[in-house]
Amino acid sequence: MYPYHKNFDYGYLNHQQTHSHLDQTGFDERQFSGFFPSTPPTSPPLGPPGAPGQGPTSGPPTAPPPTFVPQQQVETFAVDPGGIARCLFNYTYVWLRGFEQFWFYPIFVGRTSVSGYRWTGFNWVYFGISLQQIQSFTCF
Repeated sequence: MYPYHKNFDYGYLNHQQTHSHLDQTGFDERQFSGFFPSTPPTSPPLGPPGAPGQGPTSGPPTAPPPTFVPQQQVETFAVDPGGIARCLFNYTYVWLRGFEQFWFYPIFVGRTSVSGYRWTGFNWVYFGISLQQIQSFTCF
């Protein structure tokens, strides 16, 4: 399959042979100096992006939502991401276009969508929705 040349120098595979510019794996740091940090970076934080101290960053709430259904607020033409962002990490009641309504616990707001946990009546499930589908909301 692959030609074997017995005159070819396979010395670079010999791990006992070391040079001052090679580490023990054969990596030549001279080729990449300045490109990589000397220590590997730590893993990124889990959860949605956001400012530190903004609230819990992973997992659903540990308790069910309030037992009442709030009165619906004035309907809006469109939900602004900045408006619903104030509800992050708070119990939020959402009315969708098409008459569906539920308790929601938002953990991330993007330009066009919001995600978090939706209360099914028994437990929290991860859920995401377009801001265009939200008719109105109120948070506690």
